Amino acid sequence: MSIINRMQKQSAVYWPLAGSDSGSLDYDDFGLPVVTTPEEIDCRWEARSEEYLDSNGTTRLSNAVVYVEKDVDVGGILMLGIEDDITDPVNIKENEGAYEIKRFDKLPTFKATEFLRTVYI
Repeated sequence: MSIINRMQKQSAVYWPLAGSDSGSLDYDDFGLPVVTTPEEIDCRWEARSEEYLDSNGTTRLSNAVVYVEKDVDVGGILMLGIEDDITDPVNIKENEGAYEIKRFDKLPTFKATEFLRTVYI
């Protein structure tokens, strides 16, 4: 077991974007992206602020930096905890600790057998 896997001892709930597999996103009546069924993933959640560049090249400050076990969608939602912690399944961002994913980075190990996946929220 690698250090990347060993450090991911926490759980998070992840809502992927609807339609992201096909390449075209689904939007609601207000023009916001629609998310799909939540799933639990392993992570390491560091509640710390870190500067990052968003997709427009603007410097932003994160609420947390999260290391996740799988690729995630920018615009999806991530919440520290398990599915039983969801209090509002309709208004997802109203759940305590639920944030929109603002940036996702994927860094391969030297042999490219694993990836360090970093999320900024």
